[in-house]
Amino acid sequence: MKYIINIGLEVHVELLTRSKLFCGCSTEFGSPPNTQTCPICLGLPGVLPVINKKAVEYTIATALALNCKILSFCRFARKNYYYPDLPKNYQISQYKEPIAKEGWLQIEVNGKTKRIRIQRVHLEEDAGKLIHGYSTKDAHDEPWSFVDYNRAGIPLMEIVSYPDINSPEEAYQYLIDLKKILQYLKVSDCNMEEGSLRCDANISLTPREEEMGVKTELKNMNSFKDLKDALISEVKRQANVLDQGKRVVQETCLWDIKKKKTVSMRTKEEAHDYRYFPEPDLLPIKIEKEWMEKIKEKIPELPSNRFERFIKEYELPSYDAEVLTDSRDLADYFEECVKLFPHPKIVSNWVMGELLRLVKREGKSLDKVKITPAALAEILAEVKKGTLSGSLAKEAIEVMFKTGKGIKQIIEERGLRQISDKESLRKMAEEVIKENPKAVGDFQKGKKEALGYLVGQLMKKTKGKANPKLANKIIREKI
Repeated sequence: MKYIINIGLEVHVELLTRSKLFCGCSTEFGSPPNTQTCPICLGLPGVLPVINKKAVEYTIATALALNCKILSFCRFARKNYYYPDLPKNYQISQYKEPIAKEGWLQIEVNGKTKRIRIQRVHLEEDAGKLIHGYSTKDAHDEPWSFVDYNRAGIPLMEIVSYPDINSPEEAYQYLIDLKKILQYLKVSDCNMEEGSLRCDANISLTPREEEMGVKTELKNMNSFKDLKDALISEVKRQANVLDQGKRVVQETCLWDIKKKKTVSMRTKEEAHDYRYFPEPDLLPIKIEKEWMEKIKEKIPELPSNRFERFIKEYELPSYDAEVLTDSRDLADYFEECVKLFPHPKIVSNWVMGELLRLVKREGKSLDKVKITPAALAEILAEVKKGTLSGSLAKEAIEVMFKTGKGIKQIIEERGLRQISDKESLRKMAEEVIKENPKAVGDFQKGKKEALGYLVGQLMKKTKGKANPKLANKIIREKI
């Protein structure tokens, strides 16, 4: 492409604190509108904010995980602007003195690694939420908009990158990797549907001999795929403008999901004057080294490090390691199971196969699953002993997933014990051979697939309970 693409991302993350940033109101999602408010988060006169220490610690932990420099001194500022969902008519945020700055996140795209620089990580309060009449499904509400202040005051961490991202694919991967780190740290659930993770993008195209072009800002992207599609669309649009010898206008654009294109929302010829000044009702925060070290000690092994360790320590293929380290809970589950059944590749196959299949089918989170790592280890031990075949083990896992019953109880109740009695299998093998003379003849003529058919018929007679290896051996012997 004859243009350089420059993309910078601003990621807003709602933190998993139980109370808001400056008051004791609950942060629980889904409560009726305006039921989680108080004079402080409603901005009533005469109230004083008190900072939530846990929110500051979560922000410091995230900044450390992103290789940022933690500032020993930071403070909050008032960002002044009017909007109906901002009850005070200003937002308590951070400006010149954020909690952290100058970090980086390493990503890999098309086999190449790249560092995306982080400009700053800061903390602020979230705004409320506007509910427009057409979304209430009540015809009488159409001319009106409503405000829900439950979200106002929830701790919001903002992670701002430099414009180091040079393609929509890199932007997508950056968000995937960033989300994974946030979930490993357990500072946010990163649920985009509930607004816990939001992202705005700034993008500019410039001819290769120039450094930076005029940027546009993209909003209204509800998923990482939307963001990628919006960036692809905006790259094409700006390239077309430049190809015609015209100038790109600095503006804010919305992503129209139905039309699959960016739509101009407003031009932005001048930066808005927010009239920042230090928040007079909050003291500056001093982040001492001892406090920072305590937070650092609690940071878990991060996904990229765990990925490398799984390959080295458990001798797993990179694909397995990538799937298993996708979430902290899944990686923990795998390692707990391996402690009890020390055969990593076998555990990996069953976790990635049957367990994740059931989790996906039932739409459950891993912490709600009735099959514990210890229970899965017991099932795999029974397979190794020969009590269960692979197909019977799958059936047992289905039952355990639904009921939570132990494997021994399931084997007895369902009669799932594998048949390894040679005499019983020999008699049934003789019947199979008599009933299928053509398949026997084909095998004798060298058609190997005929043996598979005969073993399958024996498995059918035993309702899948025959030991497959033994069944194969006995059929061969009989022929």
